[in-house]
Amino acid sequence: MKLSVVIVNYNVEFFLEQCIHSVRKALKGITSEIIVVDNNSVDGSVPLLKVKFPEVQLIENKENKGFSFANNQAIRRSTGAYILLLNPDTVVEEDTFKKILQFMDAHADAGGLGVKMLDGKGNFLPESKRGLPTPSVAFYKIFGLSRLFPKSKLFGRYHLGFLDKDTIHTVDVLAGAFMFLRRTTLDKTGLLDETFFMYGEDIDISYRITQAGYRNYYFPETRIIHYKGESTKKSSVNYVFVFYNAMIIFAKKHFSHKHARLFSFFIHIAIYLRAAMALTRRFIERLALPLLDTTVVLTGLFLIKDYYEKNIRFHAVTGSYPAEIVYIAFSSYLIIWLISIYMNGGYDKPVRIAKLTRGILIGTAAILIVYSLLPETYRFSRALILFGTAWALVATTGLRFILHLLGIKSYRLNANENKRIVIVGQMAECERVHQLLKQTAIKASFVGYINSDSSEESNQHNIGNISQLHDYAEIYAIDEIIFCAKDIPAQLIISQMLQMGNAQVDYKIAPPESLSVIGSNSIDTSGDLYTIDVNSITKPENRRIKRMFDLSSSLVLLGLFPMVMPFMHKPIRFIGNALLVLSGKKSWISYINSETLPSTKRGILTPSEILGKGLNMETAARIDMLYAKDYKLSNDFRIFFKGFRKLGS
Repeated sequence: MKLSVVIVNYNVEFFLEQCIHSVRKALKGITSEIIVVDNNSVDGSVPLLKVKFPEVQLIENKENKGFSFANNQAIRRSTGAYILLLNPDTVVEEDTFKKILQFMDAHADAGGLGVKMLDGKGNFLPESKRGLPTPSVAFYKIFGLSRLFPKSKLFGRYHLGFLDKDTIHTVDVLAGAFMFLRRTTLDKTGLLDETFFMYGEDIDISYRITQAGYRNYYFPETRIIHYKGESTKKSSVNYVFVFYNAMIIFAKKHFSHKHARLFSFFIHIAIYLRAAMALTRRFIERLALPLLDTTVVLTGLFLIKDYYEKNIRFHAVTGSYPAEIVYIAFSSYLIIWLISIYMNGGYDKPVRIAKLTRGILIGTAAILIVYSLLPETYRFSRALILFGTAWALVATTGLRFILHLLGIKSYRLNANENKRIVIVGQMAECERVHQLLKQTAIKASFVGYINSDSSEESNQHNIGNISQLHDYAEIYAIDEIIFCAKDIPAQLIISQMLQMGNAQVDYKIAPPESLSVIGSNSIDTSGDLYTIDVNSITKPENRRIKRMFDLSSSLVLLGLFPMVMPFMHKPIRFIGNALLVLSGKKSWISYINSETLPSTKRGILTPSEILGKGLNMETAARIDMLYAKDYKLSNDFRIFFKGFRKLGS
């Protein structure tokens, strides 16, 4: 056996599918095996592998013991003379394996090899070649000197920016996303260190390879796409601690005591700095818009109050509204509006003015209802509520238009409905992908086909040939290009992305026979993955509705427990279930089997309660699918009351 490809997967079903499609093509003519280790995914990865890729050797872990542990499981099972550790969020070129095998066979000193990596927009990923993170290198990285002077031989050693990215070099560290290893080297160095749960294991094994007398090579004569989620990871405090603690483990293992202490000192500084930055960034991202809304709405309310007070309400007499009542009332109005906007999806992204408007109007209705129930002395002005509503609508809408005009991507209005998309491939596959797009949440303003086969006849959607893709993208002001992987080699896709240069275009790839379209920058950005819309239940507004149903029904039933107790089979267990639902550990209603459906909390009842007993698993699975695809609060009510007696089961 020449080559064993090892992939560790955790909840990236559609990326895994695309990765294996590209690996299959690249392995033609090579005696090889593919081993996938699944670390207890719940997204349908395992069923997909069993159905679509039966030749793949699958190791199903029932718990996630980490990246190193899973890789070692596969390495011990593998039989290839060479082993490739490959991330599932990658796409390899058709000749990648042939080229790297030829290079390794010709260079006996090579223990490991990495390749040129590009992100989903065709940008070079600097971690394709890295230096050893010694204390000085870590210092330059932590304090930003490596970013300021990337090509400096002194400051730029973390990403070896002074080395030409298009030339073969020996390097210190291989990237864990694509680590090509010689088995005889691993026999000397040992396998991955399982002390590293995630991150740091690539640095550790790379260092041990050089210590064993081998070299690590950076080989840019083939390229891969790596859909890394770096922007999202770096906003996570957990990522900061896991990543930098892995660096400390490495330092304690390989550096002298003095250097390890110095390294740990710098790393601890980095942890606190990065954690503070991550928390600040998350705070800004989540609360920036509500805080801006609070500022503009409150400011407007007080200005309106002052004008109305002086020129209308107390025009003929001296007087004013009681300050205490005004402050309490305005604060209450604002809180109700903000909660209503949130509950109606007004803070979801992409921004929807309709949801914002609905939230404010529903909030106003709630305010007026409460207002009508107050004693006369506290009902100080219905007019200010109405004027305030008008101002809240104008101010919050205007604020979003300003953010949109400023070009802030997170606040683009109706982002998914204004895209101009071209699909590149043969006409039959272009049409299949187009039909797939119609079943997703994407509502494109323009969809055209770019023919990859000049011999094919054109149709009404065809706008040109792939040889002039760049020109067509400019002429038609294209926002997004989707490549059909069935018709276009990965090598050509990558070349086209590089030819487009810095064009403001997103790229996606449609794997053959798949229900997904994948791209463009990050595995953590939901807008970069299109799938058939069976995940109605996971939409933010539906998650909120479902959670509010769980909370309100639990509180009501607990309050009425003495009255409802006689109607339940196991009333004492009901109390435990209600407390679990209140804490968010369970939901009143969920699927029987969620392996192939969007993940939700475990349920007390299932959608099948509507039809009663005696259902086979196939029918129950179909009911689960319908429940997820067309989630409605009314369905939860029906299931809840139908299965009321089983709430304690």
